[in-house]
Amino acid sequence: MGSGGQSDDRGVPAYAGWVYHVGTSSLGYQFCRPRFLVIKSKYVSMFKTNPNEIPRPLPMRSGLVGSHLMVEEVGRRDIHNRILYVMKIYSKLDDSRQGEFACTTADEVEKWISAFRHAKEEAEISSNRLGSGYRILDSDDEFDINGPRKDSRAASRGIGGIGKLITIGRGSEALLRRPSMVIQDPDSEGLFNYREGDTFEAADWRCFYIVNGLRIFEDIAASKTEKSTIMKSVGVVDAAPEIIFEFIMSLDKSVRFQWDNLIGDMQLVEQIDGHTDIVYGSFDPKYFKRFQKKSDLLFSRYWRRDQDGSYSITQIATTHKKWPTKSRYNRMTISPGIWEITPLPPKPGVGTPRCLVTQIIEVKSTGWGRWKRSSYSKFHTTIPYILLCRTAGLRELIAANPEHVQLEAHVKVKEMKDPGLKGIASLLTQPSDPLFTDSQEEFYDALMVEDPEEEEEEKAAQGVFAKRTASQKFKGVSFGIMLGLSKSKKTPETKAEQELDWHAPSVILDEEMFTKLSGLRKCVGPNDPHGWSDPGGKGFIVRSRLYNDDGLKIPGGEPLLQLLAVDWLKSEKRIDHVAKLPNSCVQSDAGKKAPFILVINLQVPAKPNYSLVLYFVSDKPIRKGSLLDRFANGDNAFRNSRFKLIPSIVEGYWVVKRAVGTKACLLGKAVTCNYLREDNFLEIDVDIGSSSVARNVVGLVLGYVTSIVVDLAVLIEATSADELPEYILGTVRIDRMKLESAVDF
Repeated sequence: MGSGGQSDDRGVPAYAGWVYHVGTSSLGYQFCRPRFLVIKSKYVSMFKTNPNEIPRPLPMRSGLVGSHLMVEEVGRRDIHNRILYVMKIYSKLDDSRQGEFACTTADEVEKWISAFRHAKEEAEISSNRLGSGYRILDSDDEFDINGPRKDSRAASRGIGGIGKLITIGRGSEALLRRPSMVIQDPDSEGLFNYREGDTFEAADWRCFYIVNGLRIFEDIAASKTEKSTIMKSVGVVDAAPEIIFEFIMSLDKSVRFQWDNLIGDMQLVEQIDGHTDIVYGSFDPKYFKRFQKKSDLLFSRYWRRDQDGSYSITQIATTHKKWPTKSRYNRMTISPGIWEITPLPPKPGVGTPRCLVTQIIEVKSTGWGRWKRSSYSKFHTTIPYILLCRTAGLRELIAANPEHVQLEAHVKVKEMKDPGLKGIASLLTQPSDPLFTDSQEEFYDALMVEDPEEEEEEKAAQGVFAKRTASQKFKGVSFGIMLGLSKSKKTPETKAEQELDWHAPSVILDEEMFTKLSGLRKCVGPNDPHGWSDPGGKGFIVRSRLYNDDGLKIPGGEPLLQLLAVDWLKSEKRIDHVAKLPNSCVQSDAGKKAPFILVINLQVPAKPNYSLVLYFVSDKPIRKGSLLDRFANGDNAFRNSRFKLIPSIVEGYWVVKRAVGTKACLLGKAVTCNYLREDNFLEIDVDIGSSSVARNVVGLVLGYVTSIVVDLAVLIEATSADELPEYILGTVRIDRMKLESAVDF
């Protein structure tokens, strides 16, 4: 798989690195111990020291990553006055087998979870090879993070020859450094590809104020439809996303007072979970308003890290029973706001990491509307202006402390020279292993113009531009799109012809019967809410035929499969295997006649539990050997690495729009997906509750579900040249759905 590490006979890479083993001792004391973790094939072992540094190392604990072993990202946690990122390891069969590892960055946690998932898939393959010398895995052999030390000879054989590994994180000495000092390699393609999203945004941002190189925008489109004004400030910060994220989330007064010119004095009120907390802040308005007493505010913060390495922090005013209003303070309601940290390509010739930092806030019409109608001249004295200027403060603070970036390069060089870690370098420079390669996608806010007659000229010309630098590609391609000069696109319809057997006769689908069996009503027009419809794929963007060469994307086109039914179900327990129910449309006469049905069961964690079930139907059989055939009839590892979803909030509250985002997500890597392939259907049960990040986002969406319009696109990620261009499997629009319309399961 990955070219970065030493592989075993079957080409299975090994992954290793330093983590913290955190927990509570039998005496009730919290411990946090550095441990060296090794995952190779289906084995996982935990060492006290680096096994490369001692002869014949024996692990402290080891075992197999069986089907019952689960790994879940928990989020941020303050451990011994230090912010760490925690992942939980537990067994579904034995509650006593559970524990936690912690890392210094969220990126490391994501990589470890992917490594555990890969080992689990290896164990599944081994257990299915009956008669080939592999024995079926026993639950007693599973890795127990807090279990007793026992004979680890089997695991020691499994991790033999660990001189060359794909490393995650840094050395043990790096664990003692400040957690924001992380390695970011400028040559890593996946980290710095700037990408706004995979749908077309309806916002109309216009710059109306520039101060100290900081641009401040207003969303004109939102101002016409909303009762408030949406504003944002945008600046480029020369630092890695993790460093910027740590600065924004930090509550250290000595740090915040250097860049936050409004609420530098902040303290933690309550830690809800690893991704959500409530903080209290206070400030003195004497610097911009006279005769005003001190003010304070209380707000919740929710953060997430996307698969492309970007961060989002949502801040919303809240209340807390333990923090009532104070007599000497004026309790202010902070405007809803979002911080977005998006990686950019590094500086040409320098390699310094940099990010686009965007701060978006909502300004209520009360007061602001009267001021806005009168004059813009007083903008520099308003609270919105002071809030937005914090982006510049953050930029200047990091620029004045270049040791943050310099330390990264120093640690990187030091580790590369370590003789015990030979072969590690390739993970830091070229993450080609699909286990760790994020969605390396770019979005350009323009449309391409297709000219099929000049395809031959395009093929001859693509070799000339194949060696463009990353910066040239980032700048030049968007101009080519706007001018309509790129002819790299091939229509999704042409690609779809290769996915289905078009020589077979089409089956006449009974759409009326599917509609009758649909649990959620179908909308009959654009002004008919509280139901579902098929919006088509033109609002989404997918990879073009030459995406691997030029990074271009094209409008999605018409979906390959037809959306014929949608169910909205509720139950006290999680709803699985909907397609096997006797009253399901899949088991109806109309469903049995269909050559292929793709069932997407989005399991929504709530009280009660909900399931949004989508039925995408084909009127022709799948062509053997096609990408869809490999996905429908392949193994779960391939499905998890390719199953992609693109979300888009078409209408609704702007905070929900930004929280959901528009970036494509590989669901198999983000949440647990269970697959059921029987007869003429493939059902994918998407357990949204398996990820704390997904739970928080869905919880926010449910609060506004009756007032938002959501579009979803389902597709299989295309990576190789013969799979491109991408095509959309199916799309759905959920228009202002009512929770009470759910049918009892």
